[in-house]
Amino acid sequence: MKNSLLVLLLIFGITSCQQKETTTQEIPAEKKIELVELSTNFGTMTFYLYENTPLHKANFLKLSKEKFFDSTTFHRLVNNFVIQGGDPNSKDSIPENDGNGGPGYTIPIELNDSIKHIRGAIGAARMGDAENPLKASNGSQFYICLSTNQTQHLNANYTVFGFVIKGMDVADKIVVQSKNSAGRPLKPIRMWTRIVEKTAKEIEQEYNYVPKF
Repeated sequence: MKNSLLVLLLIFGITSCQQKETTTQEIPAEKKIELVELSTNFGTMTFYLYENTPLHKANFLKLSKEKFFDSTTFHRLVNNFVIQGGDPNSKDSIPENDGNGGPGYTIPIELNDSIKHIRGAIGAARMGDAENPLKASNGSQFYICLSTNQTQHLNANYTVFGFVIKGMDVADKIVVQSKNSAGRPLKPIRMWTRIVEKTAKEIEQEYNYVPKF
């Protein structure tokens, strides 16, 4: 994943894939949880962020509340693999700088054996190993996995910090939009975020998803 900015995050603190989510420890039913709704011209996706990746969770919530992601784009689309976005550079009219930006810091990698790259997984993009041997995540760029089989090599190398609990059909619509040979959409696909608070019980009832750590 192409990224930049290797300043260590100070603001708070994966092996073969499975066909289903493998985190198993459930959240207490009445615990209140902040979800992220990400809207696009193709529909809305709802993100659940894992407790087991607290730095990435806190950071993504913070940026969402600050409207950092608003008007950024999904700047990289790869069929049967991922859609990637969250770069503030994508707000401007210079497509060549997309994929190079961030908020000015990185986040230490947070690996967990129970969290894999599966369809619907949300991961943190980062610079390559040569420039980034500690595999620190870009502070804002993220990707959504469209496949389980095609993303196995990302396990243990990139942080998975969330899961799309509603709206994967939106990601499927986005990835097939017209793009160049590098996967850059020919027309901007912009996003906007907002926070929705639900209890774990409400999430299970409304999204048919059991919140996990």
